[in-house]
Amino acid sequence: MSIFDDLIIFEMANSHQGNVEHGIKIIKAMGKIAKKYNAKCAVKLQYRDLDTFIHPQFVNKKDVPHVERFLSTRLNSKQFNILVETIRDEGMIAMSTPFDEKSVDLCLSQNLDIIKVASCSALDWPLLEKISKTQKPIIISTGGLSIKDIDKIYSFFNHRKCEFALMHCVAIYPAPENLLQLDILRKMQKRYPNVVIGYSGHEAPTNTIIPSMAIAEGAKIMERHVGLPTDTIKLNAYSMSPEQADAWVKTIISAREICTFNKDRNVTPSEINSLHSLMRGVYAQRDIKEGEVISEKDVFFAMPVQDGQITSGEFKSGQKASHEYKAFSPIKETIEKDEIQLLRESLHEAKGMLNEAGLIFGEEFTVEISHHYGIPNFRTTGCIIVNIMNREYCKKLIIVLPNQNHPIHYHLKKEETFQVLYGDLELTLNDVKTTMHIGEVATVKRGDRHGFSSKNGAIFEEISTTHYRDDSFYEDETIAKQDPMQRKSFLEGW
Repeated sequence: MSIFDDLIIFEMANSHQGNVEHGIKIIKAMGKIAKKYNAKCAVKLQYRDLDTFIHPQFVNKKDVPHVERFLSTRLNSKQFNILVETIRDEGMIAMSTPFDEKSVDLCLSQNLDIIKVASCSALDWPLLEKISKTQKPIIISTGGLSIKDIDKIYSFFNHRKCEFALMHCVAIYPAPENLLQLDILRKMQKRYPNVVIGYSGHEAPTNTIIPSMAIAEGAKIMERHVGLPTDTIKLNAYSMSPEQADAWVKTIISAREICTFNKDRNVTPSEINSLHSLMRGVYAQRDIKEGEVISEKDVFFAMPVQDGQITSGEFKSGQKASHEYKAFSPIKETIEKDEIQLLRESLHEAKGMLNEAGLIFGEEFTVEISHHYGIPNFRTTGCIIVNIMNREYCKKLIIVLPNQNHPIHYHLKKEETFQVLYGDLELTLNDVKTTMHIGEVATVKRGDRHGFSSKNGAIFEEISTTHYRDDSFYEDETIAKQDPMQRKSFLEGW
């Protein structure tokens, strides 16, 4: 799991008034919340080397936004070290936003866990270059940036092979609800694969609907400004008190539980039993003898479904009765799926994966189903191949269902290049196993022994020289002895 997954960030509001003791109180208040909910939390500081960050001619000008506030909350490195130690003593992750190169050096000297890039610095390429070289996990806020700007940032850190996450936020303080644009979270997840996407909120601190919606839209990181009001300190309109932060974290934990989705729908026994009580069972219309073929005219469908009885949806005309049935008695038979049903269900699943991946390829294609150990074992061993083109060059889409593998083999006539388009693929190439993710490419040369499998399902594109039906040689003698047509089924389209 990435350090970014399910991370909750408390950002110190207004640099904790530039007061170390007050900062410690805020950190301990947030630590109490983190422990209460057993949540993975971080506290974020802000670093500016004010002697270089502010132009010397503007230091004393009160009409320049932020300058007076920055100077009034100045802390030195030793004071920041105390705050970092307190964060770690509270069992939380220590991170900071550096606004200049010297502040990046301070982050490194403290060995901070994460470096944050503020929205106002997200296009500050000299600063980003410095941050990219730290080899630290990086979180970049994207307030006020267009999609084209975010594209540049994604490419910048991706090319430098950094571990980074992107945060959607609206840089208005406080941010009106009608400008939050939470649906951009889904767009960012699709546009920036293999990158964690989060949400940094500036809406009213009492609002617990927005964090729920952000989680539902896929945000993995959540961030808010937090502070501690006193007789002399009043929080701004977008910062949370400890009580509000507690309610916010509670909402996040609850929303994550509600929105949890682990590759397949989690259908509980109680849900199945609830629906089963409303289904129709299959009952004998007349007396049926043992061994007699049961057709649709011999039965009727009615509720309730009794123990061991087949439902109307499971009934197949033409099955032989395993024992005698009296009229109006429940039909209790073992329903076995035939080979056509097994393949049809697999094709439905494959089409669902293609739709989820957004892969559409017209009408001119054929479908090849490889079932190396027979159709009954296809769900474990095999794959579905969509043949799009096979001329001087060949293009295919290979669909590997969840927990399915394709046995080791090699080719003598063709060379292949694989690119993962969806899911996770474990490629075995000449006995070396590599886990491949979306966008990654591997080339299989003539004679290379290779096979592949997937834990959660994968789709990859195969571009190769012309494909020949007699050019696949398998290590397993059971497969090698078969005629290629014995281990293949073909469809024209779907």
